[in-house]
Amino acid sequence: MTRYVLRRVGQAVLVLWAAFTAGYVLLWLLPGDSILIKFQNPELGLSPQQISEIRAYYGGGDPPLVGYLHTLLGFLRGGFGYSIDTGTPVVERLAEALPETAKLATAGFALAVLIAVVIAFAAGYSRTSWLRGALLAVPSLFISVPAFWLGILLIQVFSFRLGLVPVIGGSPAQQLLLPVLTLAVPISAPIAQVLARGIDQVYTQPFVPVVAAKGASRRWILWRHVARNAVLPALTVAGMTFGELIAGSVVTETVFGRNGVGRLTEQAVNAQDTPVMLAVVVLASTVFVLVNLAVDLLFPVLDPRLKAAA
Repeated sequence: MTRYVLRRVGQAVLVLWAAFTAGYVLLWLLPGDSILIKFQNPELGLSPQQISEIRAYYGGGDPPLVGYLHTLLGFLRGGFGYSIDTGTPVVERLAEALPETAKLATAGFALAVLIAVVIAFAAGYSRTSWLRGALLAVPSLFISVPAFWLGILLIQVFSFRLGLVPVIGGSPAQQLLLPVLTLAVPISAPIAQVLARGIDQVYTQPFVPVVAAKGASRRWILWRHVARNAVLPALTVAGMTFGELIAGSVVTETVFGRNGVGRLTEQAVNAQDTPVMLAVVVLASTVFVLVNLAVDLLFPVLDPRLKAAA
């Protein structure tokens, strides 16, 4: 078991390093110089020497390898540098934006899991073929709906037509309701699909007729025997989906004007603020890796066969 844990942790560290390296290289290859774009504005009144000093401060004149190693060491020490757009530490900008995104991502993920469980278990329990087919078609519909279109549609219906959720103002719960729903609907689709497929596969196992022959009800079989064996593949997908929530929040926070990591990413892209963009890439990668690492470590606990193999 110890070797299994160490192997997974080593893989997680390798993925984080690869994500940082890929992000740094891609941002370095972007056309143009973000520092010159920002500070060569005549309205700022900076001399060429001052611009050169600012560029040197941000490492703009360093060779690629030197800049890479300097940035990597800074990230390992917890220092993400300074924002080119605002001049403030990137850590401070992330600290201001992260709580809003964390609330949105956590609530959206919880609602997505709830929707997926309801769809998958209702389809697995249903004995009517047309109802089961309709329920299984819902995830395909959800995953095909663009997030920005869904957000605009929800605003149009619940805010403008029905007047149930105010567009501006309102309580924190009201401000969170539509963004959470926008984020949860497409995320719930892959979880529901995998969970429903897992339930169907477990129903074909030999132990199910044996349990039914002992007098167990269909509901008891579904919840006590089928669900436990079908949840493992869905848990993997759920972990991958949760890791993608920060990236998925970009569109949602932009549509609803929320000041989170998604909105920060949009601003950084518009301003070509490479230190902020790289920090967001590393943050999203870290969340993704940590969640999936937790899922990998949880698998042997849920399935004794995997624990024995580990």
